Amino acid sequence: MSRAGSPGGPCEITNGNVDTEMGEIKKFRIIAGLALAVALGGGGWYYAERPTHAASPPPGPPPVPVTAGVAEARDMPVFVRGLGTVQAYNTVSVKTRVDGQIVKVLFTEGQEVKAGDPLFQIDPRPFQAALDQAVAQKQRDEAQLAGAQRDFARYSKLVASGFQTRQSYEDQKATVEQLEGAVKADEAQIENARLNLGYADIRSPIDGRTGARLVDIGNFVQASQATPLVTITQLRPIFVSFTVPQDALDEIRLNQAKAPLAVLAYDSGDKTLLSQGKLSLIDNAIDPSTGTIHLKATFENKDERLWPGEFVSARLVLSVRRNAVTVPAQTVMQGADGPYVYTIKPDDTVERRAVQVAATQDGLAVIAKGLAAGERVVVDGQYRLTNGAKVKIVSEASGASRTAAAAG
Repeated sequence: MSRAGSPGGPCEITNGNVDTEMGEIKKFRIIAGLALAVALGGGGWYYAERPTHAASPPPGPPPVPVTAGVAEARDMPVFVRGLGTVQAYNTVSVKTRVDGQIVKVLFTEGQEVKAGDPLFQIDPRPFQAALDQAVAQKQRDEAQLAGAQRDFARYSKLVASGFQTRQSYEDQKATVEQLEGAVKADEAQIENARLNLGYADIRSPIDGRTGARLVDIGNFVQASQATPLVTITQLRPIFVSFTVPQDALDEIRLNQAKAPLAVLAYDSGDKTLLSQGKLSLIDNAIDPSTGTIHLKATFENKDERLWPGEFVSARLVLSVRRNAVTVPAQTVMQGADGPYVYTIKPDDTVERRAVQVAATQDGLAVIAKGLAAGERVVVDGQYRLTNGAKVKIVSEASGASRTAAAAG
């Protein structure tokens, strides 16, 4: 028991404060322990009461976006290709047949002309004068012949009675025959003069189109000169001359014997059809240096889409595949085992299908085996596919539309 004022009093008061603080600490620890126990118990209750589920599998790869199409049945031509050149049906270099000065030009460059249409006129006056002179010469000789014939008739009557000698009779007969020959020569001169006068009017010898004028008005031209005045080409009909490999010759000859084969003329890029004609010539020899056979086709060329000197791609149609199965060319992929396509099943999964390609033309692949008409196929987007993959069709493309797009 402490007493006030004693030396030990302060020490006893200090020990009491310490006991109080220690009591507070113990109380705090008890409260913290209870709180921790409650927290742990609640967490255990949460995990104990939380419903348990089976582990879900990881999500699969998303569907591959593709463009789909349908295999279509159509008639496809079987043809052999060749490079060709368009040739005019007729080409004429118009030249003068007489000497003289050009006084008229009666056409415009590039004009369509008919046979007999005037083109140039050479000064006709010298030829008209030569014709008049020949006519006058004939008249003079005819007059002399008439007089000689009358004398010969009189000599014929007098020679029998002895009033004319036989010599005079024969001389007169020779004079008549000589004058008759002169008259015939005069007729030939007249005809020649008329021809030259006609040649002074230079006319088109064929139907066709004129080219550039090579001689202008006022120039003096001579028949001995090799320079043409203008060139005329006949464009309707027109030829296409082309070559194909000799391996196709037998089939060409056999089919041509049945009916003239069709020839399709495309532009040099082999995309745009220009005209359709018929095979008209199979050359009589194979070129041994190139191993090709020369062919020629005739085109009506009514729209004049073929032009002389133009390079074209010629397709000689040998036969037609009826109801051939076709798909856009990009549908077919090349693998280690050959060509294949991806077909689309009803559940939107794909199947890799090996196919046999008979030909590829105009943006279409002709399938000989492995695919039926009406089956759906992947046209674009197949580079990311594997057998059995799921696809998402983002667009549809028919074979006809893809062909039109490929043809430009």
